[in-house]
Amino acid sequence: MPAQTGARAGLALIALGVVFGDIGTSPLYALRQSIALLPTAELTDGVLGILSLIFWSLVGIVSLKYLGFVTRADNRGEGGIFALFVKSRLERAPGAPPILAPDNARSGSNRNPDARPGSPPANPSRVLRAPRKRGLRPHTLLIIFGACMLCGEGVITPAISVLSAAEGLSAVAPQTHALIVPLACLLLGGIFWFQSKGSAKIGRVYGPVMLLWFTVLGGLGLWQVIREPVVLRALAPWYGWQLLWQHPLEITALLGAVVLAITGVEAIYADMGHFGRRAIMHAWYFVALPALALNYFGQGAHILATERAGGGAVDNPFLAIAPEGAARLGLMLLSVFAAVIASQALISGTFSMIRSAIQFGFFPRLKILHTNAAHRDQIYIPLVNVALCIGSITVVLLFQQSSAVASAYGVAVTGAMAITTFAFYLVARRAWRWSRWRALPLCALFGVVDLAYFYSNLHKFADGGWVPLAISIALLLVMHTWRSGKNEVFARVYANDITEDELCEIALSPHIKRVRGTAVFMAGNPKGTPLVLLHHVKANKVLHETVVLLSVMTSDAPYVPVAERLEIRAIGQAGVWRAIAHFGYMESPDVAALIEQIREQGGVPLVPAEATYYFNREMIMPGGAARMPEWQKHFYGFLSRNARQARDYYRLPPMQIIEIGLPIQL
Repeated sequence: MPAQTGARAGLALIALGVVFGDIGTSPLYALRQSIALLPTAELTDGVLGILSLIFWSLVGIVSLKYLGFVTRADNRGEGGIFALFVKSRLERAPGAPPILAPDNARSGSNRNPDARPGSPPANPSRVLRAPRKRGLRPHTLLIIFGACMLCGEGVITPAISVLSAAEGLSAVAPQTHALIVPLACLLLGGIFWFQSKGSAKIGRVYGPVMLLWFTVLGGLGLWQVIREPVVLRALAPWYGWQLLWQHPLEITALLGAVVLAITGVEAIYADMGHFGRRAIMHAWYFVALPALALNYFGQGAHILATERAGGGAVDNPFLAIAPEGAARLGLMLLSVFAAVIASQALISGTFSMIRSAIQFGFFPRLKILHTNAAHRDQIYIPLVNVALCIGSITVVLLFQQSSAVASAYGVAVTGAMAITTFAFYLVARRAWRWSRWRALPLCALFGVVDLAYFYSNLHKFADGGWVPLAISIALLLVMHTWRSGKNEVFARVYANDITEDELCEIALSPHIKRVRGTAVFMAGNPKGTPLVLLHHVKANKVLHETVVLLSVMTSDAPYVPVAERLEIRAIGQAGVWRAIAHFGYMESPDVAALIEQIREQGGVPLVPAEATYYFNREMIMPGGAARMPEWQKHFYGFLSRNARQARDYYRLPPMQIIEIGLPIQL
C-alpha cells in the first residue's frame, strides 16, 4: 500500500510540472494587467473585486468545468480536443469505415468494359468520376478550429511566459531594461533547440522545480496575506459582481485581463492521457490551487499595504512580494525556469495535436521522431518546432512587452474554451445519452462564461488579438484543403470495384508471369485492389509469387494493443494476402515492424529483408471536375508535393521501395 501511495504521489508530482506549468506562471502577469485598469481612487475595492474574479474563475472554470466534467469525457484515458472529436462521432456512423478512409468514398467502376478477364484497366487514374458529396460538417470544422486555436496558443505561450520572466530582470536591475527582448529571444531559441533532445531529460526536473515554484508562490503569498488579511474578504463572490456592476463600460477590459489567470487550462484535459485524471486532480487541489490563490491574494495584499502607506503604484506586484535583494533575485531566476517549463508543456501538446491531425487525415504527413523508446508519447516534429520557434520569437520582436502580448493571448484561450464546451455538449448528448434538459443547462452555463470571456477579448483584436486568429485560420485552411483533397483523390482513384475474385483471376492469368520474391502493395482502401498493383501489372506484366495488400488504418482509440494490431487473411489460392494494420490516433505507424508480425501471425512466406514495397506517387493537376475551388486545387497540389512521402512516414527501408507515378486531375 505505501508503494502505491508513493507511485501516485510521484505521478501527481510529474503532472504538477507538465500540466500546470502554464497556468502556474500566470501570476507573473495576470494581476498586474488587471490592476492597471483600475482608477487610483477605487484601488481598494477594485483589488478586492479583481481577486474575487480571479479566485472564482479558477474554481468555476478549472475545478468545476474541466476537472469536474470535461475530464470525464476521456477516450480510453486520453484527453484533448481530438478525444472529444472521436467521442462525439461527428464523422462516423455505426458500421462506417475507419476514420482515415474518407467518408464520401463510394464504389465506382474503374475498369475497361472491353478488356478481357485478367487484364488491368486501360486508364486507372482518370476513369472514376467523383461522387456528389458534402464537405466537412460545420460542427466538425468548429472543433478542428478549436484544435487550431490551441496551436496559436502554442506560439504565444512561450513568448509571454519567457518575456514576463525576463522583464523581472529590469525590476531587479533597471539598467538592464534594453536586454529584456534579446534575453527573451535567446531563451526561446534555447527552449526550441532542446526539443530535439526529447522531453525525458528535462522532464526529470519538471516536477521538483514546479513543486518548488508553487511552494514559493504560496509561501510568499501567505506571508503578505498575514500582513494584510483584509484581502480575504475577496473570497466572497459579491466583490467581483460589484466591480463589474459599478464599471459596466470597463467590463470587457476587466474580464479580458482576468482571463489571463486561467491560461493553460486546456492543458489539463489535453495531457490527461499522460498522467490520469486522479493524479491531475491531486496536483491541482493539494498544490496548484492553494498556491495560486495565496499568491494572487498576497500580491493584492502587498498592493493595498503599499497604497495605504503612501508608497505609490506597484509596477511588478509579483516580484514586489519578495524581500528586496537576494530573495527577489532568486524569485526572478526561479520564474525563468518556471517559464521554460510552461513553454515546454504547450510545445509538447502542440506536437501531440499535430500528430493526431495527421493520423486522422486532416494534416499533411510530416517527419515525426520518437525521442524516448520507453514512452511513445514523447515525440518531436522538426517542422512544427521550427514554425513555433519562428512564431514565438516573432511575437516577442513584434510586441516587445508582455503586457502587449497579453492582448493576443486571451483570444486563443477563450476561443478554445468555448469550442471545448460545444464539443462536450455533443459528447454528453451522443456518447453519454444525456437528455437535452440535462445537458443543455450545464453547457449553457459554461458557454455563457466562456463567451463572456471571449467577447471581452475581442476589443484586443487590433492590438494583437488578430495573431492567434490568423494562425488558427491559416491552419484550418490547410486542414480543410488537405482533407477535401484527400476525399476527392480517394473517390476518384481508390474506390474501385476490382474485386478480390477478379484480382485472383489477374494473378493466375497466363498473361501474367509470376516471379520470385515478395511484393507489399500499400492500399489506401482495405477493400478492392490497390491501384499501384494494377499499374505495376499493366506496365511489367509480372507479379511476385507472394503478394501482400497492406492497409494502414487509424482507430478511434488512442492506442491499439499489439495483439489487436493486425488482421490478415489469404485471398484465394493465388499467393495473395490482405493485411489491415490498426494504429491509434496517438501512435505513429511503423510498417517495417509490421512485416515480421505479418510473417509470424499470418504464416505468409516472406523474408522481410527481401520484400519490395510499392507506392503510388500522386501528381496533382487542377482543371478537372472535382468539387473544389480552383485555388484550393492548386493549394492541395502544393501541399501534396511538399508533404512527407508515405514511404518515409511509414519508416520503410529506402532500398526496398518502388514508386509508380499516378497523375490525378482534380
